[in-house]
Amino acid sequence: MTQAMAADKMKELIGQELGVSPWITVDQDMIDKFAEATGDHQFIHVDPERAKMTPFGGTIAHGFLTLSLFPRLVAETDMPRPEGVKMGINYGGNKVRFLTPVRSGSKVRGRFKLVDLEEKRPGQWQQVLDFTVEIEGQDKPALIAEWISQFFV
Repeated sequence: MTQAMAADKMKELIGQELGVSPWITVDQDMIDKFAEATGDHQFIHVDPERAKMTPFGGTIAHGFLTLSLFPRLVAETDMPRPEGVKMGINYGGNKVRFLTPVRSGSKVRGRFKLVDLEEKRPGQWQQVLDFTVEIEGQDKPALIAEWISQFFV
């Protein structure tokens, strides 16, 4: 169960892993819907027959699809959340690296570590998380990012 705590108490968790999500499947339907939403129809994502002839051996998820799983993967963890949040926003990333392609049908999960938490203005907090997307059965992650969010209490 998700634990709510005062934002200033969450600062004590800096440097700690906050949570790991369950595995989710990135299937061809998800990839095709992402291609439709973004207009990125490169064959390595949407054409299984042509993609078989690439070094990937089949279709792969868009890197931005993998990154966009952040909210879903966070929501599916039981990591501590600040209490009294009125809204949260993405602020950006200090770094994002796509390390390993996510092949269609693969299972991925998110791993989250609190890097920093700072009150920017009264009631406005900025959180920096290390975000890693792991691929089931692979040593090297799909993605690593240092992601910045802001929330308002």
